Amino acid sequence: MQEIAVENVIAIITEDRTLVGGGVPIFYAASQTEKERIALYLSRVTRGMVHDLANGVYIIVRH
Repeated sequence: MQEIAVENVIAIITEDRTLVGGGVPIFYAASQTEKERIALYLSRVTRGMVHDLANGVYIIVRH
């Protein structure tokens, strides 16, 4: 399995402020629908891929 290097993470999207931290932009959504919309738009703008971490957190990475 390929490890994701921190410099490849473009953004983090979540509803729960206690789950994330770090040196990349973090976007907080008010709902699941808003979280999905933000992830979709950011992935299009940055040409990144959205990955669902299955804990309520999405990350956008560039491979």
